[in-house]
Amino acid sequence: MSIEAALVASSTNAERGVESDPAAVNSRYAWYVLAVLVLVYTLSAMDRAILSILAEDLKHRFHLSDSQLGFLHGTAFGVFYALFGYPVGRLVDRWNRVKLLSIGLTLWSLMTALCGLSATVGQLIVSRIAVGIGEASASPAGFSLLADWFSKSKRGTALGCYIGGLYLGAGLALAIGGFVVFRWELAYPGGGVFGLHGWQVAFLAVGLPGLPLALWIATLREPRRGLADGVFRPAEDRIWRRFVGDISAVLPPFTLIEAGRCGVRPFAINILAALVAALVCWAAIAVSGDTLQWLALGVGYYAAFSSAQSLRHRDPPTFALTWGTPAFLLTMIGFGTVSMLNVNMGFWTAPLALRGLPTDKATVGLILGLTSAIGGMLGVLGGGRASDLLLRRNPAGRIWVGLGAAIIPIPFVLGMCLTHTPWLFFLCNVPVVFFGTLWIAAGAATVQELVLPRMRGTATITYFLVSILLGSGLGPYMIGKVSVIEGSLSFGVAAGLCSTPIAAIALWLASRRVRQAETSKAARAFAAGERES
Repeated sequence: MSIEAALVASSTNAERGVESDPAAVNSRYAWYVLAVLVLVYTLSAMDRAILSILAEDLKHRFHLSDSQLGFLHGTAFGVFYALFGYPVGRLVDRWNRVKLLSIGLTLWSLMTALCGLSATVGQLIVSRIAVGIGEASASPAGFSLLADWFSKSKRGTALGCYIGGLYLGAGLALAIGGFVVFRWELAYPGGGVFGLHGWQVAFLAVGLPGLPLALWIATLREPRRGLADGVFRPAEDRIWRRFVGDISAVLPPFTLIEAGRCGVRPFAINILAALVAALVCWAAIAVSGDTLQWLALGVGYYAAFSSAQSLRHRDPPTFALTWGTPAFLLTMIGFGTVSMLNVNMGFWTAPLALRGLPTDKATVGLILGLTSAIGGMLGVLGGGRASDLLLRRNPAGRIWVGLGAAIIPIPFVLGMCLTHTPWLFFLCNVPVVFFGTLWIAAGAATVQELVLPRMRGTATITYFLVSILLGSGLGPYMIGKVSVIEGSLSFGVAAGLCSTPIAAIALWLASRRVRQAETSKAARAFAAGERES
């Protein structure tokens, strides 16, 4: 069966679903899987976002500057999340996604708990890096599973529900973290049981629940790959050999070995890319003095280049539909730059409130937690639903949702930076969270639809690789750096809005290309070497 025929085969059944068949698309079991996956993403977000409400405690405990806090939250986590996410994303396209997700959840839960037992900055950084490595499985595995369990007409809504767990978890992390620290320190000012302080107990409280959930995840069924699109893909061989090769594609210095396998010219280009990255890294360190930040980011950008180069050699069809497609590139850059607002505000809002408002940590955590959980989930769900509806009217409908998410929050962010009145600050944060999250499901669905079913894990992690290096790798650190230079966190947060024009331009250009890219994907994959589905 040709790719073009396979992509349209069984479309009626895929859209309709069969309730009596537990393996049917859009079935009750599919919604059950979605509910369990939402819990996974909720815990993922809790483990990631807990650092925000604990930022002031960590700053005083380890004597950190704002730029170092930004590095700890954004770069240390994000770069290694993206770096190891590439081989994990490739593994998602080849191996059992349920098993992989269960293993990843176990790892990041343990590492979050270890963050609370860190005695030095170095231990804290290593633990955060390990959390990022573990969480690298959550997005590609979850997105790929849901893309098989739900048809195209419901995919945006399903992904919106899944990603909604991100904001439910972020809200719970703020509320639980603020409450635990406030009450624990009130009861045990000098340290309680085993000498633990409030910030340590908060890490343990959000990390340990992931262990029993990992066992639950292992009981889920693995759907047939391509189920919702009526496509059948045979199982792949040499899975672990290829996984080692994918790790070599992003982990220096093994990247040089992988580049050498691609040929003399790719090897020379890879060497040149490494030298350029090292030179830029050296210059940034000389100017800023922040060695770990730019070293990690330099490795991340070089790894992204190496992964693209390796993909071009090892899987030309997937390269053609991702790095080789302008619409895909512009989508990654546009949505990735929009993500900077979410990452920035997700981390710095709590410190901004604690430093500028006459209120305590428990109150800040509760209010921001509720806002993040309710506003974020409504925003993601609303954005997913809006993207599905707009897509029926215009092939670029999902892109327009992203444009709105980039522009609408601007005046409200500025209001938060200028006010010292608690009710006004928290009121402005509501539209920032709601409108600022509209894009997430739209971006995820767009990426899934620009590639063939077998490529979805790789496409997802490629998308996250770029967006995280842009959003997490630069955003929190730059705000912290501006805060250090200007002596004002408010000024730093406002300065973070400079990314908006870049996002708007990239998304507008993507909107003009996405229809042609989607309709031609099968033919372009076939031309690049794809043969049978």
